[in-house]
Amino acid sequence: MDAIARLAAALKQRVMLVKAASFALVGLVNTVIDLGVFLAAYHILGLALVPANILAWLVAVSFSYVMNSVVTFAAESGGKLAWRAYAAFVASGAVGAAISTAALVAASYVVPVLGAKLIAIGVSFLVNFLLSHFVVFRSSPSP
Repeated sequence: MDAIARLAAALKQRVMLVKAASFALVGLVNTVIDLGVFLAAYHILGLALVPANILAWLVAVSFSYVMNSVVTFAAESGGKLAWRAYAAFVASGAVGAAISTAALVAASYVVPVLGAKLIAIGVSFLVNFLLSHFVVFRSSPSP
C-alpha cells in the first residue's frame, strides 16, 4: 500500500507541475496581451499608470479565463465556458490585479515603468495561479 500511496502522491505532484506549466504558457501569451494593451494605453492613449493597468488587465483576464478553462483546468471546468465561472475568475483575478497594481506603483518609484510592469506581471502570475488552482478551478471532492 505504501508504494500505491507514493505513486498517487507522485502523480498528483506531476499533475500540479503540468498545470503550472500550462498556466505559465497561457500566461506568456497573456503577458504579451497585457503588456501590449498597457503600453498602448499608457503611451498612445496617454492614460495614467493605474487606468492603463486596469484596462490591460480587463483584456488579458478575459483571454486568460478562456484559455485556462479549455486547456489548463479543462478537467475541472469540463472544458466549458460559463458566466458564473468567468465571474469567479474575474473576482479572484481582481485580487491579483490589486496586488499587481500595488507592486507596479511601488516598483515604479525605483525602476523605470517597463521594469515595474514586468515585476508586477511576475507577482500577478504567482497570485493568480494559486487562486485559480485552489479557489476558482478547484477539484470537486471525490465521493
